[in-house]
Amino acid sequence: MVGKTRESVFLNGSVKLAGGLPGHSLLYPANQALCGLANLKKISQLNHKTDFLLLYSFMSHALISLAVADMAVWLLVLIAFFGLVSLSAGGEVLTRGAVALAVNCKIDPLFVGLTVVSIATSMPEFSASLMAVEAHPGMALGNILGSNIANTGLILGLAALLSPLRIQMRLFKQEVPILLFVTVLFGLLALGGGFSRLEGGVLLFLVFLYFAYIVRRIRMDDSAVKQTLTEGTVSMGSLSTQVALIAVLVGAVLLALGADVLVQSCAELALRMGVRDDFIGFTVLAVGTSLPELAAAVAAVRAGQGDLCAGNIVGSNLFNLLLIGGGVATLTGIPVEPGLLHFEYFALLFLSLLLLWFFKSGRTVTRREGVCLLFLYFAVVSLSAFGQFDFLP
Repeated sequence: MVGKTRESVFLNGSVKLAGGLPGHSLLYPANQALCGLANLKKISQLNHKTDFLLLYSFMSHALISLAVADMAVWLLVLIAFFGLVSLSAGGEVLTRGAVALAVNCKIDPLFVGLTVVSIATSMPEFSASLMAVEAHPGMALGNILGSNIANTGLILGLAALLSPLRIQMRLFKQEVPILLFVTVLFGLLALGGGFSRLEGGVLLFLVFLYFAYIVRRIRMDDSAVKQTLTEGTVSMGSLSTQVALIAVLVGAVLLALGADVLVQSCAELALRMGVRDDFIGFTVLAVGTSLPELAAAVAAVRAGQGDLCAGNIVGSNLFNLLLIGGGVATLTGIPVEPGLLHFEYFALLFLSLLLLWFFKSGRTVTRREGVCLLFLYFAVVSLSAFGQFDFLP
């Protein structure tokens, strides 16, 4: 279901509109958001803003209390799958409603495409990390780092294996160096004992600087990209304000529900397997929340837009570190135990450096390099698993 939805994005949305446009992370928000959704039906009318806040808070903290300790393993897996589906659907519906609200309020469609869309499409990862951080902080941090490692190793590797990816010059001259800087900064904060709310605010401030940077670049240099983003955003803003409000509510409820049951089931699975929460976040949670990027990457390669796939991955990694990591840290802080995820963080840093080298060498990610990325991804996951059972020092 997720793959079909995301494929429709690329075949009917941004890739078709972009044509031969150079691929880079500037198109990431719009590519993630041009969703093929069924028409939303009128459910009810809510007149007060507090109704939304109270219902979302109730869903987040009181609605679902599963007796996971008494459940069979197969049922826990089924619940985790339901949580992933709910997260994906909630993100899609919330994005559609948020964009429609912004467009109906006469906000510049280009600005909406680069800010509202990117924030809304990051909500599944954000919701999962936010639900996990209080009781399972390792799972929250593992989800952020694991998603970036999965994007770089698993998704980019599979895409390159399907077809060599041609990379535009400015991707490795501008966006990837920014990603490397953010990765180093994130690691310094994480390895320093965790993220305070102030440090989370710094990360959020950087993401808004990045928003300003890409808006300025597109306005000055990329008229074709500007037209693509504007047309795509306007096409999403066809809902009435009333239906858009309902869509935001439904999306928020689905996100809260999906994140809640996913975290509960994954935490119980980790307990029964005898592994730490961070490993489940690093693998199951990270790969699950990265499935939309995987479907989008495969669809982009099939549509002959492999360069766009690379740009999406760079953009996704940036938003994971700045928007999700910064947002969760600003709200609650993220404690990090000494020694937690040291290996995984340095694996991410190594893959990011390797990404820059691959992009620079011939400006093409070849099939051989795709195989290398896949091998490294499974090697990192395997070594992380061995570390859970003290097979490694």
